[in-house]
Amino acid sequence: MKEKKLGQKLKNSGKSLLCGFTLVELLVGSTILLVVVLASLSLYKTSNQIAVDQQQYTELQHDVRTSMYFITRDVRLTGAGLPIEFYGYVMEGVDNETQGGVVDPDRLKLMGNLDDPLNMEISNYQGSAANLTVDDWSFEHNPYPDEFYEDMVVIIIPNPDSGCRLGEIRKITHVTHDAGGTNERFNFSPGLAPYINPPGGLSGTCNDSNDYDGGMLSFVNVKEYWLDVTGNYPGLTAGERGYIGNGEGGVLYLNHNGIQFPLARDIENLQFQYNGDADNDGFLDGFMEWQASWTGDTDLVSRIRQIRIWVLGRTPNPFVSIGANIPTNLHLYRRPDIANSPQSGQDDRHRRFLLESTANVRNLSLNIYNMGTR
Repeated sequence: MKEKKLGQKLKNSGKSLLCGFTLVELLVGSTILLVVVLASLSLYKTSNQIAVDQQQYTELQHDVRTSMYFITRDVRLTGAGLPIEFYGYVMEGVDNETQGGVVDPDRLKLMGNLDDPLNMEISNYQGSAANLTVDDWSFEHNPYPDEFYEDMVVIIIPNPDSGCRLGEIRKITHVTHDAGGTNERFNFSPGLAPYINPPGGLSGTCNDSNDYDGGMLSFVNVKEYWLDVTGNYPGLTAGERGYIGNGEGGVLYLNHNGIQFPLARDIENLQFQYNGDADNDGFLDGFMEWQASWTGDTDLVSRIRQIRIWVLGRTPNPFVSIGANIPTNLHLYRRPDIANSPQSGQDDRHRRFLLESTANVRNLSLNIYNMGTR
């Protein structure tokens, strides 16, 4: 009897082991699993879109901030190292330059002894000559080895009693530095330094060579900040002197002594405004755009004390993580109006990042390490 009951139990146990899921159970389970997988993929897709959008926006912020740093730094140092009678030649602007794109950006050219200070008094120079003699022991007052001077760009300006206001910008080939401090001079390559055009029409040679005796020689930096809208700027060749070209627009360049340095990509607009005492009444007149009549008016330019700067960046690709309805009141996805540059009339789903800053042209108010009056 016991053996019979045991066999029956084993039989029933085997029966239960052979039981499986029904078709309905499999369909329900598969549906639940599919819903979980689709939800996970949807979450991953959304997270990835947000990550991609934020990555390009972060890179854009970095480029805009870097550009603003360099521009404001050079604006503050405008005119450094130059005597006061040449302050009217230290900057020159262009308002809304037409390049054939939807945006007409401004540009700003600055000049000064912005990096390495050097002021040497000229003993003898004949104008466009291959060499220039400085006062004895001049090199000993500066901390540079002789090799440092090679290929440096200098400006040669006349003495303060001269009525000539033309400065020669030349490139040093080598220097003659006597240990005894005598017969010390600079040697230059023939002609003025190529591709370097200082602001205010300063470049040129005085008619009387005696104008330069007792003048000054100084390192000089001519820097121009400008935005290439189309990537095919007239007069520039792709691959030469740092210019990218080839149709790549939205590149902010720094033209430093004739060489183009690309500072940032995906820049949509660059604008400047100027605040000075144009009427010479002792009060600043308020910010305004660069006027064409200012170019060449060195007296007025010398009274500019502040420059307001806007740098607008635009993501290279449209945002894909935003919904169909864009918040139009925020203007995050359309080009805003800046200074006298109008805004866009519609959203394009590209995210913008705008920085605004005001820099004091402090060297025009304070004599820092420059000679000031001579």
